[in-house]
Amino acid sequence: MRTKVPPGRDVLLRTVRSRGRDVATGAVLGAGHQFGEALVPVLIGLVIDRAVAGGDGGALLFWLGVLAVVYVGLSVSFRFGARAGERAAEQAAHELRVALVRRVLDPRGGAERGRLPGELANIATEDAKRVGAVNMAVMTGMSALTGLLVSAVALLRISVPLGLLVLLGTPLLLWLGHLLSKPLERRSEAEQEQAAHASGVAADLVSGLRVLKGIGAQAAAVERYRRTSRASLGATVRAARAEAWQSGVVLTLTGVFIAVVALIGGRLALAGDITLGQLVSAVGLALFLLGPLEVFAWVNAEFAQGRASAARVAAVLDAEPAVPSGPAGPADPVRGGLRLRGVSLGALREADLDVRPGELLGVASTDPAAAQALLDCFGRTADPDAGVVELDGVPFPDLDPARLRTVVLVAAHDADLFEGTLDDNIAAGGDGSRDAGRALAAACADEVARALPLGTATGITEGGRSLSGGQRQRVVLARALAAERPVLVVHDPTTAVDAVTEARIAAGLREHRRGRTTLVVTNSPALLSATDRVVLLDGGRVTADGAHGDLVHDDATYRTAVLA
Repeated sequence: MRTKVPPGRDVLLRTVRSRGRDVATGAVLGAGHQFGEALVPVLIGLVIDRAVAGGDGGALLFWLGVLAVVYVGLSVSFRFGARAGERAAEQAAHELRVALVRRVLDPRGGAERGRLPGELANIATEDAKRVGAVNMAVMTGMSALTGLLVSAVALLRISVPLGLLVLLGTPLLLWLGHLLSKPLERRSEAEQEQAAHASGVAADLVSGLRVLKGIGAQAAAVERYRRTSRASLGATVRAARAEAWQSGVVLTLTGVFIAVVALIGGRLALAGDITLGQLVSAVGLALFLLGPLEVFAWVNAEFAQGRASAARVAAVLDAEPAVPSGPAGPADPVRGGLRLRGVSLGALREADLDVRPGELLGVASTDPAAAQALLDCFGRTADPDAGVVELDGVPFPDLDPARLRTVVLVAAHDADLFEGTLDDNIAAGGDGSRDAGRALAAACADEVARALPLGTATGITEGGRSLSGGQRQRVVLARALAAERPVLVVHDPTTAVDAVTEARIAAGLREHRRGRTTLVVTNSPALLSATDRVVLLDGGRVTADGAHGDLVHDDATYRTAVLA
């Protein structure tokens, strides 16, 4: 039976394989560099035995020339090997970031579940970088292993006991280094978790800064972030201590090992078993071994951190989709008829609703949670626990979410604006081929453009924070209208505008969307009065259906919901 590879390890393996050519190139060139480094003490020993001891000037010049060639070779190998390794690390990290962003933006959703936006950003930056760095660690480790093997062979030729000591002692050191890296791996994972959470909280607080100031909650927000930041700092300090402890112990063991090698070599020289040049070579090789063994300690630390980060990356990449993807696309042409049959999701309880093609329907609700659940159904960010939602008679689960959203657009109340010009934000909703002027006018966003220094060419900061609440709402609505989708669902698009502007927006919305299916989920009387029909959600079900004026007159629950 084949053993299943853990997701984190699978991410590491795929990362190395994806840049296999660069890793192999870097490893070969790095091996050449380490081979040259290991040859240097051997050549110095030869110079002493064959030139210095015999006073042979010609031999001295020859061996010095050989040393010069070796130095040039190992220098060139290091330069281009390090370049290949860095390229492998950076390219792999970039590919991981692209894969993470693609997964987060997948129409099926699910990757963001249980994670703040800042946490996802941290995984796509710091964790991806650490996983990519494993390529450099693999390359460097293979190079160090080459240096170690060349040194062992050279020592075996000088003295069998010295060579055997290196060959037997090195695997033991590597095994001890691997054991010591386990606490570092656990603490590194905790460090990244806390850092990602702190980033998420910071992003959350910054995005809601205006609201926090409005309700005077700055002190509570600062205290919340202070606690989160302290927890992150504590995790980072513990990880740093684990890394320092691991590195310190490994270096101590390595130093003892090198000292033993030098001691045995010295005793062999005193006994006359090796020459003076061979003793110099042995001591030089022993000192050289410090480098590869330090590299192994670093490689172990990099692998430990890479494994922890790879597990977090794998958790996002392998996240269960929020909704499955169906094979079909919407009917062509799209009529725009929507139907809910016995839908239960969140606050909705076996809700039934028919939306006729081309209708402007108002949806009022006594419970905001029921309205949000309805938006989730139409936007297909979640599928109902029971019942079915249909578009022109085709159940939503049979449709590909990406193709469905080219037909049905849900404009959320808190939709974000992007950094760029007003024109850019409006064009982001459509294909750029239609005139945005009508959409701006219908949403009364043309007034916003006239109030800006450069009109629609004026830059907007991230999230639209350079605009007032009412201006931002109108731009968001204009973007939704400019998309010209066959079916449009808007949620509370006028909560931050005055009554006169709201009435103008209601009329503009009706005119702009004439003949196309439009749902306005709101309790605003001005918007509801402009609709063809209104339904009331109460207790998770549709309990009233009719014209706005009739419902205000005949239904006390509706009257309370929209007029209270």
